[in-house]
Amino acid sequence: MTVNQIRRSLLKSGAAAAATAMLPSAVRAAGDGIFKIGYVSPQTGPLAAFAEPDAFTLEQVRKAVAGGIISGGKKFAVEIIYKDSQSNPNRAGAAAAELILRDKVDLVIASSTPATTNPVADQCELNQVPCITNDAPWQPYFFGRKGDPKVGFEWTYHFFWGLEDIIGTFSSLWGKIPTSKAVGGLWPNDEDGNAWGDGKMGFPPVLAAKGFKVVDRGRFQSPINNFSSFISAFKSGGVDIVTGVVPPPDFANFWNQAGQQGFQPKIVTVAKATEFPASIAAFGERANGLTVELMWSPAHPFKSSFTGQSARQLADAYTAASGKPWTMPLGLKHSLFEVALDVLRRAGSKDPAAIREAIRGTHLDTIVGPVDFRKGPVPNVAKTPLVAGQWQKRGKGLELVIVDNSQAPNIPVQAELLPIKYG
Repeated sequence: MTVNQIRRSLLKSGAAAAATAMLPSAVRAAGDGIFKIGYVSPQTGPLAAFAEPDAFTLEQVRKAVAGGIISGGKKFAVEIIYKDSQSNPNRAGAAAAELILRDKVDLVIASSTPATTNPVADQCELNQVPCITNDAPWQPYFFGRKGDPKVGFEWTYHFFWGLEDIIGTFSSLWGKIPTSKAVGGLWPNDEDGNAWGDGKMGFPPVLAAKGFKVVDRGRFQSPINNFSSFISAFKSGGVDIVTGVVPPPDFANFWNQAGQQGFQPKIVTVAKATEFPASIAAFGERANGLTVELMWSPAHPFKSSFTGQSARQLADAYTAASGKPWTMPLGLKHSLFEVALDVLRRAGSKDPAAIREAIRGTHLDTIVGPVDFRKGPVPNVAKTPLVAGQWQKRGKGLELVIVDNSQAPNIPVQAELLPIKYG
């Protein structure tokens, strides 16, 4: 089979990982004088809320690098090629393959849950292309890709918080008001859900050790329309706290049906689903009091390494440009490009190994906090801070405010946790 035949077969299927590994490096050799960054993000599908700030971020970055960047004493133009994962892991992998084989990028970046980061990173690892990802807990990223803590990966790097941070944050949050300490789990059958609900490394054993009782009906297949069996089990188990990691459409079904069936937990802390203003707005008054992990906000005491903006200034600029309220992925997307540009400046050339070594040596203060790949907790991973927030009434609407900083005391608390009120 010729190189072109291998390429066409790969692009058609989005799989054929073994075939991609066979391709010679000349297939992806890019022209001198231009750094090409390939960016994969879920622009459409159930995870599209993660990509809401992409247009603004890309405009900021392209403006910042319009005159090129200096690397190794030479000026390089920067080209960004943007691909849609369609919220589908197979499509995410195919998009990464297109960037590597057809677009001949020097660096691939990706963001927004393991459904995006993992298949993209896998393609890059197989093809020996440097890759940086974020916005997915590090355990589903690392162990979900069968990473060995003694070895790590060669070409793929990730920065974000871990399950230990979110479990610590959530359990601290839930201890702030009196409850039955019975926790209902909403964990889907995907990379995140399986990791979070894992009986050995996920939420259940740690919560049990902290005195919480976990009511877990097992994994569900997303998308799901009917949560009646979950609601019934939660009622029977005396659940006061609901947690999980659920795409916005699925949580909308759960929360609407909980209202219809008279299920009234005191605390609802569900990742993914309640991170976004647009998703929250759809619930109206029933959004008031929902809680969620908070990896970035205008109150975070960090600033951008390439624009100099504070977190508040970045949020305000986004609102002024888009007419929309700030959203958590804004900081994550911005920081992804911060690290990428810092790496390319330090790489000194387009040589993939030089870019990889520059990633390994990253120690950068970003809009989401320090990113240092030299520290771990495992090879190829850097941790960023995590707090918890609650949607509370402020003026005419709802605002996401910080209510727990137990895992990141350098980020100030803005308000006390309030139990959900029902009309």
